[in-house]
Amino acid sequence: MSDFNVLIPKLGESIQEATITKLFVKQGDTVTEDEILFEIATDKVDSEIPSPVAGIIKEIRCAENDLIPVGQIVIVIALDNDENSIPEPGVIEEKEDIREPEPVVEIKTPQIITKEELKNTGRFYSPLVKSIASKEGVTLSELDSITGSGLGGRVQKSDILYFVEQRQGGVKGAPSQPAPAVKAPNIPAAPQVERPKVSVSIGAEDTILKMDRIRKLIANHMVMSKQVSPHVTTVVEADVTNIVLWRNAVKNDFEKKHGEKLTFMPLFVEATAKALAEFRQVNASVDEDNIILRKHINVAIAVATNDGNLVVPVIKDADSKNLVGLAREVNNFGKAGRENKLGPDDLQGGTFTITNFGSFGGLIGTPIINQPQVAILAVGIIEKKPAVMETPTGDAIVVRHKMFLSLSYDHRVVDGMLGGKFLRRIADLLEQFEQPQNI
Repeated sequence: MSDFNVLIPKLGESIQEATITKLFVKQGDTVTEDEILFEIATDKVDSEIPSPVAGIIKEIRCAENDLIPVGQIVIVIALDNDENSIPEPGVIEEKEDIREPEPVVEIKTPQIITKEELKNTGRFYSPLVKSIASKEGVTLSELDSITGSGLGGRVQKSDILYFVEQRQGGVKGAPSQPAPAVKAPNIPAAPQVERPKVSVSIGAEDTILKMDRIRKLIANHMVMSKQVSPHVTTVVEADVTNIVLWRNAVKNDFEKKHGEKLTFMPLFVEATAKALAEFRQVNASVDEDNIILRKHINVAIAVATNDGNLVVPVIKDADSKNLVGLAREVNNFGKAGRENKLGPDDLQGGTFTITNFGSFGGLIGTPIINQPQVAILAVGIIEKKPAVMETPTGDAIVVRHKMFLSLSYDHRVVDGMLGGKFLRRIADLLEQFEQPQNI
């Protein structure tokens, strides 16, 4: 008899504990490799933890809503079927009896899902769910119709087994009743920042939407930032005509050569990283009376998710990457962020943040600092504007591509002169853009 201990995994350098938001197994259950055991939540990301091994759940050392330190054992899995290793063998026997009433022959269907069909579907299914679907003859359309109870609506083992039970129960082709509603776990509220209570009147035709856990964390983080840091915002206008003309000329060849779309964001990141290398006090944090100058320049990019929330993945050592590397990371993080597929390490270690108001048509923004950083840059939309330019024959009005850059900074450590010079340097780097070689 041998046991395997499932621990709370390391989720990032600054994450020391996680909350168990949902348990998918109970003592005595038989699990397969990659079957989801439990969900955890941190202030950075939510994750589903699969079983690394196949076996029987011997012991569960946590409950839903428990706050568990990283590295602590939460589940013990027995790696063999020795009855002495299972505290309640009767539970397993009951489960086996429940699965036997209907012979396999009666649930066969002529349209069995193939592996190729599962690859082509846009919905994620775990290996365990795919295996059950193929074994039980669940068609692709039936599988897509199942309401998942997992993270992001993911179909779990219990969901597909319930569907199969209902179909075996006498209904042809569909469950006799909708899948039971899964009660949301009672997740503890995020730490609240003390602030005055605002009295709000509610009308009969008003709609009340409950904040989800991520939205609460964002709200509290933003309120905390405004209370901790005295915010000051400086705005400059930059002429980015050279960048626009160069990108329009090379973007198709760039994508063919490197397999990546060339947006403006990698260029903004490149200029920002260069400016941070020159103005180290902006690449910093505040710890009470100490100013911590960060050695690494890790630029975070704010990404709006498809569910209306916000994540901020981090490009590590952005000053050491060329334009191709920056474009690849920006594109990968953008796609993963929108689909809520970022890992904990992707969100850790940022020293400066960029947010793109221009992607939604915004001209200027006054962003809130992403603590514990001391500054954040907002980039606006690029527009064609008439501008006065000096020529050998005199001033002339010409059409130029221009945009606003706005910098919010912590006035405890970044004063107006430093903030203004840093922002102007970013604008100068964009205006004086030189075409990179071998791109």
